[in-house]
Formats: sequence, C-alpha cells, structure tokens
Amino acid sequence: MSAASCLLTEDQFLCSICLDVFTDPVTTPCGHNFCKTCITQHWDKNDKCQCPNCKKTFNTRPELQVNTFISEMAAQFRQSAQQKASSSSSEQQVSKPGEVPCDVCTGTKLKALKSCLVCLVSYCETHLEPHLTAKQLKRHQLIDPVENLEDRMCTKHDKLLELFCKTDQMCVCMICTYSDHKTHDVVPLKEEYEGKKAELGKRDAEIQQMIQKRRLMIEEMKRSVELSKKDADREIAAGVQVFSALKESVERSQAELIDTIKERQRETEKQAEGFIKELEQEISELEKRSSEVEQLSQSEDHHHLLQSFPSLNAAPPTKNWTGVSIRPPSYEGTVVRAVNQLEETLSKQMKKLLEVELKRVQQYAVDVTLDPDTVYPYLILSDDGKQVKHGDVKKKLPNNPERFDKCACVLAKQSFSSGRFYYEVQVKEKTDWDLGVARESINRKGHITASPQNGYWTICLRNENEYRACAGPPVGLSLKSRPEKVGVFVDYEEGLVSFYDVDAAALIYSFTGCCFTQKLYPLFGPCVNDGGKNSAPLIISPVNHTE
Repeated sequence: MSAASCLLTEDQFLCSICLDVFTDPVTTPCGHNFCKTCITQHWDKNDKCQCPNCKKTFNTRPELQVNTFISEMAAQFRQSAQQKASSSSSEQQVSKPGEVPCDVCTGTKLKALKSCLVCLVSYCETHLEPHLTAKQLKRHQLIDPVENLEDRMCTKHDKLLELFCKTDQMCVCMICTYSDHKTHDVVPLKEEYEGKKAELGKRDAEIQQMIQKRRLMIEEMKRSVELSKKDADREIAAGVQVFSALKESVERSQAELIDTIKERQRETEKQAEGFIKELEQEISELEKRSSEVEQLSQSEDHHHLLQSFPSLNAAPPTKNWTGVSIRPPSYEGTVVRAVNQLEETLSKQMKKLLEVELKRVQQYAVDVTLDPDTVYPYLILSDDGKQVKHGDVKKKLPNNPERFDKCACVLAKQSFSSGRFYYEVQVKEKTDWDLGVARESINRKGHITASPQNGYWTICLRNENEYRACAGPPVGLSLKSRPEKVGVFVDYEEGLVSFYDVDAAALIYSFTGCCFTQKLYPLFGPCVNDGGKNSAPLIISPVNHTE
C-alpha cells in the first residue's frame, strides 16, 4: 500500500470541490472521485445532477457508495503527508519580503501555504497540518495565502464578513443583517461570489468575442489589402502592357511617316540627278560644237569653211526640255493620315479595354425590381416589376411621400449604401428616357431638375438623338452609335457612377468624385408617351456577362 501510494501524486488524493484530501470518497458513474459530503451538497444546491469535472449530466441522481479502496489510499497518503511535514519542516522556505508569513511561527517566520477564512490565520506547511487532519478543522475554508485577514472582519461587530448586502453592494457580517442592513437584500458571500464570477465569465466571454471579432476584422482587412495589391499589380501590368503597345504603335507610325517622306525625297533627288546628268551631257556636246564653230569661223580657207559649214551649221541633237521640271513632292495630309491611322489603332485598343472593363463591372450585377409605392400615377408597371412605360391615363394612387407626382419616374425597391452594384436597362425604340441613381432624400414632388446637387446622377435622351449627362449644367454627349441597352455601374465608396452602351461595349459617361452619404436607389424615367412615338417600355434586363 505504502509503495503504491508513493507512486501517486498529491493531486490524485484531493477532492476537486473542497481541495482537501478525500473524506469518505465516492465515485460517480463517469469515473470521477469526490468527498461524499461535497458532491452531495453540490447536487443539493443545483437543479440537475452534473459532474463538476466533466459536466456529464445524470437524469437520475446516482446512489453513491464510499469507495473503500480510495478511502484507504487517501488515509495512507494523509499519514504519509503528516510524516513528511514533520520531517521536512526544517526545510520549508523562510518568508521573504512580499510573501505572506505564517502567523503561528515564532522566531523565524516560514512562508505561509494557506490562509484560513474561519480562523483568520495564515499557516505554513507544518502549522497547516491540523486543518488537513482534524475533522472539525477540515471544514474550514482555506485559500491561497493573503495578508491583512483582519480586513475580512466586520469593524463594527468584529465578526467574519460572510454575507453580501446587494442593496448597498458591500460585505457584511451576520449581526449587520439585524441592524443597519435589516431590510436589505442579503445573500451568502459565496452565492454572490458565484454570481459575480458567472458575470465575469459572461463578461470575459463577451470580451473574447469582441477580441475574436476584431481579429477577424484584422484578417479581413489584411485580405482586402492583399486583394487590393493583387488588383493594383494586375492593373499596373495591364496598363504597362497597353501603354507599351501604344508607345510601340506611335513609334512605328512615326518611323513609317519619316520613311515615307524620306522615300519621296529620295525619288525626287534621283529624278533630278538623272535630268542634271542629261543636261550636263548636252551642255558638253554643245560646248564642243561651239568650239568647232568658233574655230571654223576663224579659218581663212575658203574651201574648207564651205565644205564644213553644212555639218557645223546645224545644232547637235538635244532633248526638248520644254515642260520638264522638278516639282517638290506634296506632303499635305501625310501627317494627318498617319495620325488618323494611329487614332484607329487607339480606338481598337480602347474598345478592347472597355470590353474588359464592362466584363468586370458586370460581376457586380444585382437583381432590381420597380417599387410601385414610388411610381408616377401615369406610369404602368409590369407584374414582375421589370418594365415601365407611360400610359396616358392617370391612375388613382395614394399620394404618399415616396411617390413622384409631377415627374414620370419610378425608383427601384432595392437600395445600396456601400460596395458596388450594376444593372442593365433596355432603351430600344425609345425617343426619350432618363436613367441613373438617386439618393433617398430627393424631392419627389413638383417639377424636378436632375443634377448631383439635387441628389440625381442621371443621363437622358431627348428628341430621339440628343443625349445629355444631367451634371448641372447638362453636358452634351456625342455617341457613335445609338444605345439599345444601357448598363449602370456604381462604386459607392469610390464615388463613381458610370453608364455603358452594352452592345457596343462603349463608355457613355461617368460621374466621378461623388460623395455619397445616403442610400442610393436606381431611377427609371420612361418619359411621356408622345402620341405613341415613345410608347416602348424601359426594361430591366438580365445581365449576360460578355465573353
């Protein structure tokens, strides 16, 4: 037995409830050991029978029997501990400054091992022995050594502060409950301790949750920064590639222009050189003939002059140079044509970039439906909330604050106050329309001037071919083609509203540098019917992502 007990540690003989050596140890069905009194009192105070160690719950309260084997082991350990304490008291540590000394030691004070809340005394290992062995002392509450145990006594009644006044939020003794705290809500100190401990546990759980939430936010921010960096690197690489191609194209066009001009100059020089060579040859022949004529004219030989005269009197054969000249080449339009060709190249590159951009913004497509509570009474909505047109007949609708009463407009049900969103609207066969977004607080009554200052970021078509951005003042738009489907993209944090010709993959207009502080609603204005000329509806179309 003694040899076996030596193989076991002190913790294995301590009850986890009272933290003392087992007294009448019992074993629960889950295999944990406790003092019989400790586990019984623990279950008496709680609504359910639960193991304090593993938290296993028993539907029926177990019948517990003293485990004689563990009881004998605990007794053996207690005896061994007593012998060890008596033999090693001289080896105990002497109390150092800042450590709690034993109140019983005389002379040299040893370091206290425990403080008793009943005796209000701190004990070293040797003087603590009675509290571990004496039955009447084993029930005393021992805690880690603390100084000033007298602070735990009531200064008025000199009694242990074993109760807590919830009314005054202070520790009191038993006598206090019959005097100053007679009508107050008073509970045992342990009960309040357990309640406050539970609150602290709950508070700690809340704090841990807050910490976890912030850690998740940090991770999210790091991921966002990483994604932003990847996007930035991708955009830089794409930008460098595009501008490198443009630079090469410009340099190539410049080189071709210079080569063309130089080639024309070389042809002119070559032509002139040929003519000059012929002329110099004729001059040489003429000078030779002139010399012969001069020599003959000075001859006094009558017969020789007459005989040579016929051959020298005629001029040597020469080319008719009438109308022959060197005309410098015309370079007018050469540079313009080169720039036009470069412009075509730039236009093709721009179209490719816009196709990529449109494909990206289409990733933020959202489902948008029209809100009947905001619709102008003359407008007709489809049952699915995807189409709106002017109907010429005013419907009887409640004039609620959200409804437009003079402008042929309607808002979407959906609102956006962060992030990015995109939707597409078919405007085919219409002569007038308005599209864009509006902030929540816009004025919806009376005649409205659409502008960012008034909370509208829109573009419009008037008189079949007049496109404008309602920028205050309006900006005229020159479009190469007539859009049949318009895409609207908003980046809330970036302050950006862009409009695209979806089929042509062309940018129509962008509002930039906007400051959004409210919810934004998609806005649709089919305008008046105009005798049937503008009867086609605006249709919210599903987004077909471009390839």
